[in-house]
Amino acid sequence: MEIKTALQIGMKFPEMVVVTNHGPKKLPDDYKGKWLVLFSHPADFTPVCTTEFVAFTKRYEDFKKLNAELLGLSVDSTFAHIKWVEWIKEKLGVEIPFPIIADPTGEVASKLNMFPIGGTHTIRAVFIVDPNGVIRAMLYYPAEAGRNIDEILRLLKVLQVSDKYGVALPANWPNNEIVGERAIVPPATTVSEAQERLMKYQCFDWWFCHREIPREEAEEARKFLERAAKKV
Repeated sequence: MEIKTALQIGMKFPEMVVVTNHGPKKLPDDYKGKWLVLFSHPADFTPVCTTEFVAFTKRYEDFKKLNAELLGLSVDSTFAHIKWVEWIKEKLGVEIPFPIIADPTGEVASKLNMFPIGGTHTIRAVFIVDPNGVIRAMLYYPAEAGRNIDEILRLLKVLQVSDKYGVALPANWPNNEIVGERAIVPPATTVSEAQERLMKYQCFDWWFCHREIPREEAEEARKFLERAAKKV
């Protein structure tokens, strides 16, 4: 499938069949009903990428608790993926449980805009795709910066809470300096809506109202942040 325009949040993830070290996958259909975290890395057998795959693996059960699956990608072959995964298990004692897309021709990476200008290796892109196959978040990191897996988990949780309660989440949620773990109510668009919000919610002004959501939602996200802090 040829992409005519740049991918954007809110677009359907492009349909394609990819080759992985776990066999062929049809995207996004094979992940229907689940959240998909698709992430690319520059190359197998490289130090930063190896640390990322170990980090993703150590948090894999947390992704599964959020009904999410992981899927890697690089411009290496299936054979390279297999040998790299074997190396990680042998040398570091970590078994990578999720598949990695083999894209030696760069066709998939090109469709997903994963190449830097003038580059031949994929950047550290992250796509979060919802259970309906819609792109909900896109993150891009340069080759020299390894990703923070806990933040990706937090972002995934934020999207799920937003969908569930029809709210937005503030900066650093669930530990925001202004509203704490409370959620932001979408701003009113009419005078009557503004008046209703002022009566129904706690507000700093008609355009800045917030509300409580179940504490367990915030606690789950807070655990991700606490684990990250303990590792620093």
